[in-house]
Amino acid sequence: VAILQQEGAYANPIMEELEQRAKRTANLSAVHSALHRLEKKGFVESYKGEATAVRGGKRKRLYKVTAYGVKALNDVKELREGMWSAIPQIVLDH
Repeated sequence: VAILQQEGAYANPIMEELEQRAKRTANLSAVHSALHRLEKKGFVESYKGEATAVRGGKRKRLYKVTAYGVKALNDVKELREGMWSAIPQIVLDH
């Protein structure tokens, strides 16, 4: 969501981004389920985009990261960097 937020993050492009970055297939229903869970926990919020002729006048549900979600992203980044830097170089050289 954070990667695509400026273009308007919605399920299909999120799924495509996950597939590209993870180099594995993703299931659209799993993406929808994850987005609903993230929204319920307050990490993202959704809103309706503009209606388009391509979608038969139907509006897309777009997602954006909340301030709480940004804090969580920063916390996870800090934790991972701390854990990575704690691994002795000799271990990584093998």
